[in-house]
Amino acid sequence: MLGYVEAPRAWWLTHGMARAVGVDLPRAVTEGWLKRSELAQIVTRCQGCASSADCTGWLADPAHAAALPGYCQNKTAIESLAP
Repeated sequence: MLGYVEAPRAWWLTHGMARAVGVDLPRAVTEGWLKRSELAQIVTRCQGCASSADCTGWLADPAHAAALPGYCQNKTAIESLAP
């Protein structure tokens, strides 16, 4: 299991946002679609973002859109992995 002990909140927010658009980040790494270093950059970007409360609220709403919200700093990176 991939995870980030040093940034658990950022990891779970990143993981949740990815799942919301059909992306399995651990699978993307194990199958070679995403390098572990790229995933680390995504998690780090999330950790430094000031919108984590917005993400928490967005994830709490079961009626997600097909795309991540525009304020997500990882929108492009995550959506590029979507099926």
